Amino acid sequence: MNPIAAAIESRIAARAPMMAVCLPGGRCLGAANARVRLAVNSWAPLAHLITGQIGRLAEDHVQGRVELAGSMRDIAAAAAAMIDGDPTRARHGGWLSALRSRLRHTPSADAQQVRFHYDVADAFYALWLDPRRVYSCAYWPAGVQSLAAAQEAKLDLVCRKLMLRPGERFLDVGAGWGGLLLWAAEHYGVRATGITLSKHQHEFVNRLIGERGLAGRVRIELLDYRKLPEDQAFDKIASIGMYEHVGRARLGTYFSKLHRLLVPGGLLMNHGITAGGTGNHELGAGIGDFVERHIFPGGELLHVAPVLEAMTDAGWEMVDVENLRPHYARTLWAWSDALDGQLAAARALTSDATLRAWRLYLAGSAMAFERGWLSLHQVLAVRPTGCVEDGPMRGAQSAYPFSRDHLCSR
Repeated sequence: MNPIAAAIESRIAARAPMMAVCLPGGRCLGAANARVRLAVNSWAPLAHLITGQIGRLAEDHVQGRVELAGSMRDIAAAAAAMIDGDPTRARHGGWLSALRSRLRHTPSADAQQVRFHYDVADAFYALWLDPRRVYSCAYWPAGVQSLAAAQEAKLDLVCRKLMLRPGERFLDVGAGWGGLLLWAAEHYGVRATGITLSKHQHEFVNRLIGERGLAGRVRIELLDYRKLPEDQAFDKIASIGMYEHVGRARLGTYFSKLHRLLVPGGLLMNHGITAGGTGNHELGAGIGDFVERHIFPGGELLHVAPVLEAMTDAGWEMVDVENLRPHYARTLWAWSDALDGQLAAARALTSDATLRAWRLYLAGSAMAFERGWLSLHQVLAVRPTGCVEDGPMRGAQSAYPFSRDHLCSR
């Protein structure tokens, strides 16, 4: 037997018996009734399979060198089984990494990177997001089954954690398609401002503001966070799925800017993806390179520890930290299933390569959250007033009551 074929047969038998591999010429290795079938038209991609470089194998699929058949759950499980070691152990750092992070997160670079990701086509995202187009981790309390209900539960959870009150000035940094911005205005009576770098999102949210009669109470600006004026502070700030775009080298700038934008005693919700490892800014096995190239250019993973450190250095006090990791896995599977149910419509909206990349990204990310390679943290922080007399109890120095009664009362 060809030594490459022998190595592949041994590997899939030991690691992924649910997978069959079809070689150039038509010969297939593995079980005849395998749930996943991988077919190659040349020998080159098989090196990526043998070495467990599933990110490169994903690239081969996007470029048409590899064909995959099977459910996305089975494909993701097979991919995970083929990896050697822990993909969160790939360590990156040093001055070169810091310089790279700084250079790739200038205002112009951030704008280009955000538009690459979000301006694919609004209609494409609408195929698999909930009706509010909330593109961040949903919240799945007991009894909630639909994605739409889970996203509304998340929006309300954020508003309750921030203790939003009618008339307060609320800022949503990276407002997306306006889900939180509009929910906060309509359900909590705040005066809401959002910013985005996506032209599509900016146009979409402005249209919703007009349709819902919220002009004067809600506004969204096409603006980089660094350019937000500081002449009028906000009472509460939300940063949902935003700091992942900021970059490690700019975290101090980001959290210091938000600190200056908030009134003393106000609350900040920082909700974002965190790394499963403490030293990696992307996943190993070629996964990070794939995501950088096709999905999130400029995205950097950070463990929650350096995020908390950067926030502390910028003057924030963390008062509540919650890990929603399995909630994001379930959210991503809901997105993946929804996209797979709309493949014909998706093909009419984007290229085959883009669709292949997104299918792998959504399912692969769901698998990564399930296995703890990625996580999702909500960090509630306050800007202390510096006066021990301020707040609902002595020493609070903020609006935060230092209890969770306000979360349990509804």
